[in-house]
Amino acid sequence: VWREKKKPYQHKSLFSGLRMAAIDYRQLEQNIESVELNIRNRNATADARRVAALYKQFCALTFNAGELRKLRNENAALMKRAAQMSAEERSSAVAEGKRIKQQIADLEAELAAVEEEMEREAAKIPNATHPDVPIGEESNATVLEVRGAPRDFAKEGFEPRDHVAVGEALDLFDFDAAARISGAKFYFLRNAAALLEVALVNWALNECVKQGFTPMTAPDLAREAVVSGCGFNPRGEGSQVYTLSDSDLCLVGTAEIPLGGYFADQLLEKSALPVRMAAVSHCFRQEAGAAGAATRGLYRVHQFTKVEMFVLCAPEDSETEHAQLRAIEQRLFDALGLHYKVLDMPTHDLGAPAYRKLDIEAWMPGRGAFGEISSASNCTDFQARRLNIRYREKLKDNRYVHTLNGTACAVPRMILAILENFQNSDGSVTIPEVLRPYMGGMDIIRAPSVATAAVK
Repeated sequence: VWREKKKPYQHKSLFSGLRMAAIDYRQLEQNIESVELNIRNRNATADARRVAALYKQFCALTFNAGELRKLRNENAALMKRAAQMSAEERSSAVAEGKRIKQQIADLEAELAAVEEEMEREAAKIPNATHPDVPIGEESNATVLEVRGAPRDFAKEGFEPRDHVAVGEALDLFDFDAAARISGAKFYFLRNAAALLEVALVNWALNECVKQGFTPMTAPDLAREAVVSGCGFNPRGEGSQVYTLSDSDLCLVGTAEIPLGGYFADQLLEKSALPVRMAAVSHCFRQEAGAAGAATRGLYRVHQFTKVEMFVLCAPEDSETEHAQLRAIEQRLFDALGLHYKVLDMPTHDLGAPAYRKLDIEAWMPGRGAFGEISSASNCTDFQARRLNIRYREKLKDNRYVHTLNGTACAVPRMILAILENFQNSDGSVTIPEVLRPYMGGMDIIRAPSVATAAVK
């Protein structure tokens, strides 16, 4: 059983309208200098001391509000004996009750404002960082492993072309038509490329199922509360999220978002952990500022299909689960025959949620460079706190789960890698053997017939 029926109590929840603790405020107070160092290392814009000061103010106001409520209760008890009071005593008690009531209202308004600012500022503080993560920019990434070897095209007697040239010659996609309809960085997949997308999704999903993941599809839209709960900025400067006007709905950039929201406000039994899901979804990203030859074609687009793995587990198991996500990704890319490297990404590249992020970059000979095809992140309790996902460790001991995510297959990047790595001198492309059963037995992509090519 994954979920327990929600009981009607006033615990803060994602959908109740009550704000939740984005961080552990007591831990912040006790480790303020290390939190500030982590903020600097991750190049984040957060003020830990401001948050600590707001928390101190919040605690003081909460205490004062409690004391006033005690006085209100005492006054209410006194008024029960109103019939035995003199007119002067009764009038004084009534006035005192009104004064206390107004003080509580004023204090609660101040408390709500302080809490709102505290939570807003706390949400800017990034997750803690694994001690092995390199500090600094993307160029500081640590290479953990290199698998395979680049294909020697020179030895075979021809120069590799990039995926755009290969695909256009084989009538695999149409960027011009998509641009007329939707704008730049959209595309149509045609002929074998359309079949290849379906094959990649089916193959990757089946491989995840073999590893114990529950196959799922996911909504392409999510509420802003869920998007921000997962650590993504739905609005404002620098946001990569598409939002719907006159609505709190956003187009998701990854199935990680709806899968995280699936368990929002839930209390899981520890025996149900880990929960492993693999979902197919469309992904939508603004990719603001992305341009140039290195991002042309399918490499960086506004919409694509992806198979995403998502895990919820007990805190003591999250590093093991992270290693398993990496192993699954490597097994997939080994099966495709790709040359790739595994990177431990530096602090500037982690974003807010990740405690540690491992990227996999495949060699793309047409681009003459490695390009990211996958990542796996351990987000510890960062998302669980914001989404209010907990598990019962024991009776009256409920704790936050840890969440992890990993890319099983980002379709456009995989098509790019296949076209560039397995192109042949005659312009055809050899399909990796593991995908052929999902391609109706097709083993080589050749230029379509003249009749098929004319359908444009």
